[in-house]
Parts: sequence; structure tokens; C-alpha cells
Amino acid sequence: MKEKILVIAGPTAVGKTDLSIKLAKELNGEIISTDSMQIYKYMDIGSAKITKEEMCGVPHHMIDVITPSTPFSVAEYKEMAQKCIDDILYRGKLPILTGGTGLYINALTCNMNFTEAENDLEYRNELEKLAEEHGNEYIHNMLKEIDPISYKEIHYNNRKRVIRALEVYKLTNKPFSSFNSGEEFFNGKYDVSYYVLNMNREKLYSRINLRVDMMMDKGLLQECINLKEMGYNSSVQSMQGIGYKEIFYYLENKISLHEAIDMIKQGSRNYAKRQLTWFRRDPRAIFLDKDILSEDDIFKRIVGDFLP
Repeated sequence: MKEKILVIAGPTAVGKTDLSIKLAKELNGEIISTDSMQIYKYMDIGSAKITKEEMCGVPHHMIDVITPSTPFSVAEYKEMAQKCIDDILYRGKLPILTGGTGLYINALTCNMNFTEAENDLEYRNELEKLAEEHGNEYIHNMLKEIDPISYKEIHYNNRKRVIRALEVYKLTNKPFSSFNSGEEFFNGKYDVSYYVLNMNREKLYSRINLRVDMMMDKGLLQECINLKEMGYNSSVQSMQGIGYKEIFYYLENKISLHEAIDMIKQGSRNYAKRQLTWFRRDPRAIFLDKDILSEDDIFKRIVGDFLP
């Protein structure tokens, strides 16, 4: 009999955090972050990282686990987070995966083949050089013909992932996307209850814009200045995250602060759109519309699936 896991997913700024804490208290659970930015130390404001006070005593895992300069793959995330799941289950508690990085959720709940055994370092270095010379969009466009699915799914700024997709195709002559498809893909080792919070797009975009303004008020600019003083710059992979790369462009005198803020808002809205596209493709996902259901309705609906 498969052990249960709860997933609370959804686009950025939709309200996953508050609900997950409430559910963790009710269902004797602990939270595992599935956010690809919250893994980094020192990057708190721009990643909308939960504070100790906001955790309300609920244990959170996979937050602040590496420094911004540390290379980190999905396979490494899976290995670390899997240990957290095993420990939570061993202690008789419910693992609650919370976050908006669909790839991290799939890594833990699907039959994912990372094809980690094979690599071509020479080709990888060649692609890195091409990206340095011509920009990330250049190598991203190389995916268009050979793997249109990965081309659409992987953002051009996720250079590491783009390079991996190209490398896998060169090694196997199969699209990277084909390794994670088919009926068995979603039949993982756990009994997964998968909920996606959603709301009217204009309302969501308004919340995203407000969140960015709040980040600036909380000190996102100073956070980036601190990171720069620690030796990080816009070429570091972690600084390619939305909210960081734009402020670094400003600090490098490439754009104005007003332009940086507008770019963060636009980038966040585009990201939310991509997140929803990802979640809609998952047959396990149950969408809960916050325009129709109240917070209490959503809470009761999810709890009802777990408590007899």
C-alpha cells in the first residue's frame, strides 16, 4: 500500500503558504518546499521565503540548503528531499510538498528518468561557450527543432537545463521530454493528492504586482546589494531568478530601477502563466478556484480527503 503525500501547488502569489501551514497543523504534517529559489541561503525577499514567525512552529524542509554559488541539479534536489520525505513518514507524519516549481514536484512524485548516467562534458562546454558568446536565447533556439516540448517548457534563462536537454538529445537521439512521458510517468511510489490553487488571471496578476511592490518595500534592493558585496553577480545561475537578475541589471547600470521593477512584475506574470500550463498537463492535479471557493471551503475539501 502506497504511503500518502499531499501536494499544494499553484502559480506564484496565489496563496499556497498560508494554506499549507493550516493543513500541516490539522493533518500532523511537515512541509517540504518545492521552490527552486528558496533552496538558496541569503536570498530571502526576492524568493518570498517564509520567515520563522510565519512557519507557526510547522517544520519546513529544503529551505536555505545551499549557497547561491553552489551548482545544484534536479537530481540533487530529489536526493535531498527524498531523505526528508522518508524521515517524515518514518515519524508517522504527512509530507506536504508546497511550491510552484513543477519539475521539483514531479521529481519526487513521478517516475522520472534523469538520464544522469550519461554525459558529454566536451559538448556541454561547447554549449556554455556558445551561450556566453551569443546569449542564452541562442542555445535555447537550438532546442526548437529537436525538442519543441522542452523548448516551450524550459525558460531560456535556465541555461543549465537547456544545455542538459541538448546534451541528452546528442547522446540518445531522443528528445529530453520523451524521458518523462507515458502513462507510467505519473504512477510514482506514493499515493499523491495533488491540489493546484488558481484564481482569475487579472486578480492573480494584481496580486503579483502588489507582491513585487512589497518586496521592494521590504528591502529587495538592499538584499541584492548585500549579495553583490558577497561576490555574486548576474552571471551566477542563482542570480538568474526573477527579482534578482533585474535588480542586478540595475546595479550594473544597465537599466533604471523603475525599469527593473517593471521587468520583475512582467517576468513574474509570465512565470505564473508557464506554471499554470505545467500544472494543467498533470492528470493528477485537482484545480481549486479561489474565485469560487472560499479559503475555508478549500481547507475543508483537502482535509476531507485525509480524515475519515
